Amino acid sequence: MAERYDAVIIGAGVIGAAVALELSRRGRRTLSIDALPAAGYGSTSGSAAIIRVYYSTRHGTALAYEGYHYWLHWAEHLGLPAGAELARYRETGAVVIKTDENHNLVPVCAMMTGLGIPFEDWDAARLRRELPYYDLVRYHPPRRPDDPAFGDGSGELAGAILFPTCGYVNDPQLAARNLQQAAEARGGRFRFNAKVVEIRRDGGRVQGVTLADGTAIDAPVVVNVAGPHSSVVNRMAGVEGEMSVRTRPLRQEVAYVPAPAGVDYSARGLICADADVGCYWRSDTGNKLLIGGMEPPCDPLEWADADDWNRELTEQWTAQVYRTALRIPTLPIPQQAQGIAALYDVSDDWIPIYDRSSLAGYYMAVGTSGNQFKNAPLAGVLMAELIGACEGGHDHDRDPVKVVGRYTGFEIDLGFFSRLREINRESSFSVLG
Repeated sequence: MAERYDAVIIGAGVIGAAVALELSRRGRRTLSIDALPAAGYGSTSGSAAIIRVYYSTRHGTALAYEGYHYWLHWAEHLGLPAGAELARYRETGAVVIKTDENHNLVPVCAMMTGLGIPFEDWDAARLRRELPYYDLVRYHPPRRPDDPAFGDGSGELAGAILFPTCGYVNDPQLAARNLQQAAEARGGRFRFNAKVVEIRRDGGRVQGVTLADGTAIDAPVVVNVAGPHSSVVNRMAGVEGEMSVRTRPLRQEVAYVPAPAGVDYSARGLICADADVGCYWRSDTGNKLLIGGMEPPCDPLEWADADDWNRELTEQWTAQVYRTALRIPTLPIPQQAQGIAALYDVSDDWIPIYDRSSLAGYYMAVGTSGNQFKNAPLAGVLMAELIGACEGGHDHDRDPVKVVGRYTGFEIDLGFFSRLREINRESSFSVLG
């Protein structure tokens, strides 16, 4: 006899665990299934875990500012017993460099003003005072170190925008485990080292899943939160063909390097997003910097097979570190590359898909990597509201579900994140979303 649950969630990363928590809170008996050994063990563990509010679209910005408040109230959100080990959010602020390509952030600041999100406008003199170890030469466009013009610069940066309500979570995998623990406290169950090989359906309705060991699990609701495997699961369910926007796995690298000598970077810990050199970075414990790429045109996108990809660091590590060293000339460059390689789950426009499908009972929270860790607890709420509405008979495709943020009061229109949307040309088409 098949096991039976009210909902099966495929994937136990930070977003999958958040979905499990919110469905459990709403009285559904949930089972989360993950092929890996623990919650947050895959792409979540490789996340820079940056919590930021600056996005290229108004919807993305509103979502991020609402999501930011969940991390401010993390213990309250989880409701775990006192003394539980919790991930910690550290508010550092984030500096975003002005460039011609981002229109000196004028459109972004207009969005911030309209939404009531704080920011400070720094001219070049203020940027130099605040971060005296930065070289303010303009280097755009970003280049790779083997380009003969690498390091050629002209003129000076116009300045930057400081967003104070930004920071990072110290342990992204622990954040996923916290959500798992909170879900389990409400009756949710988790099964690891288990791979889904079939999405069972009866006509136009999902019936459940089958695991690689032959175990059949019945459920009237199945949620795809499978990260880099999301496209595989959607094909398994037979719904990928209906989607206007799809997802695929993208290989990424994050470099670890020491902070410059004499600079206690971890004391202030400002995050920096610098499209002028095509990189972002944040502090980490031990006065280190974590450096990621922002998908400049000079860096080829490395699409991957989610089950067979290179986990070693490559020349991309060198490109990111060397470009960051243009901005921070005293940055030490280790002889031995240190960092991580990981897979993102990326949609065609780098905006997530939080949606239902034409297969009744089958839902997806996909295309989320790179810029949705910060929204994970809120994504759980959005998916639970969407599922509740659709299972109650609401036609989300015709009349998109809207959710009012509990902290900001912003109305979040889930139609913006539809699988049926046109590719959003306002997107940065990068990790910035």
